[in-house]
Amino acid sequence: MNTTRLYARAALLPTGWTPDVVIDIDRDGTIVASTPGRREDADQIAPGPVICGMPNVHSHAFQRALVGHTGPAAPHGADSFWTWRTAMYRFLDRIDPDAFEAIAAQAYVEMAKSGYTTVGEFHYVHRDPRGATYGDLAELALRTVAAAGLAGVRLTLLPVFYAHGGFGAAPPAPGQRRFLHDLQSFGALFDVLSARSTDDAFVLGVAPHSLRAVTPEELRDVVAMTRNGPIHIHAAEQTREVDECVAWSGRRPVEWLLRNAGVNARWCIVHATHMTGEETDELASSGATVGLASTTEADLGDGIFPADRYVRCGGSWGIGTDSNTIVDPFVELRQLEWSQRLHLHRRNVLAPAGAISLGVALWNAAAQGGSRALAQPAGAIAPGHRADLVVLNTDDPALAEQPPERILDAAIFGPCRAPVRDVMSGGRWIVRDGRHMREEEIFDAFRRTLARLDAMPPET
Repeated sequence: MNTTRLYARAALLPTGWTPDVVIDIDRDGTIVASTPGRREDADQIAPGPVICGMPNVHSHAFQRALVGHTGPAAPHGADSFWTWRTAMYRFLDRIDPDAFEAIAAQAYVEMAKSGYTTVGEFHYVHRDPRGATYGDLAELALRTVAAAGLAGVRLTLLPVFYAHGGFGAAPPAPGQRRFLHDLQSFGALFDVLSARSTDDAFVLGVAPHSLRAVTPEELRDVVAMTRNGPIHIHAAEQTREVDECVAWSGRRPVEWLLRNAGVNARWCIVHATHMTGEETDELASSGATVGLASTTEADLGDGIFPADRYVRCGGSWGIGTDSNTIVDPFVELRQLEWSQRLHLHRRNVLAPAGAISLGVALWNAAAQGGSRALAQPAGAIAPGHRADLVVLNTDDPALAEQPPERILDAAIFGPCRAPVRDVMSGGRWIVRDGRHMREEEIFDAFRRTLARLDAMPPET
């Protein structure tokens, strides 16, 4: 068996920071061993401490181009998630398949450069701007696959079933016309993607958008389409959503899912921001993973996830970029911890008892939970896991001369501007010395796309 041997002067293994590690990687990009060794035993030498790549559990890649379009204030200072959503719908009407791919590729390059090596794309744009189907039902989904391939990141594709505009099968709004499916058309899309996923280009799951966009019967049938794949759903992101769910069903969104949907380890509940203590405890014990997007949740004014209680109950969680306002796992973890500090008036809230490093605890928990939510063999430097590796940049002043046991704390909570030097995805280097292998061509396409979109008539 042909293998590549990578030496790291320090590597974060499941047992903790370990000096002088040789990582053996087979030709398929899988780690076959991670053992103490010498530089002389290796084919390559990592120029800094090595950690596992971070899975991004929740992305809407096209929203990367939305930056700057949602700044104008609403009348009377009434800005909220819901006014943001209206602006997003208006912007989306400009985006054709070429733009969709170019924007996604740029987002994925930025993810790779920041240390994300796997992305879960919560893909809900299926139709053209008029609401008509493309000649290929999977046109935009396959543009997402192509973009991930260009960037070299692994993809879990989560086609979204979206049928209604509100609880109780309310009719959709005009701005939602690009998202819509019925069970027959979604089943056809899922079959096309199932056939295309057999070459290992992506992991396929499903994403019933939310309880306001699907009926209970539709939820059951969509979940049944994927026998073993991951299932992701938005829930309890906004207080208005919670109130409307109670009015519809008598239960809160997470409570309804736990009672009626068979939530287990295949599920990722995205946001879960507004839960009672009982919901929090039960979700933590269900085996599901919570997908947190702390920077987006802050940007949209969603609220603060009850992470302290959830983590103390042993709940699984991962992080995502969601609207891609911020694309940086270190910042995502900082925002998560800092939101808890502001809410609870304590420091190091999410540190396990006796933890030597909060940064290590956060990175490991997010990597392991994220890999589980995306059904990807990643999230640790260990045999059988994909060789998704991040080499930290000790030339950043915040990381200079930091010992391994402190370096993740410095990268997450210090004034660190460039924590990542190199990134390997599936045994292949895609970022070297802070530069992505294809960033110039991808950025050029992105720049031309933005110019073309800006030349279109103003959003109305």
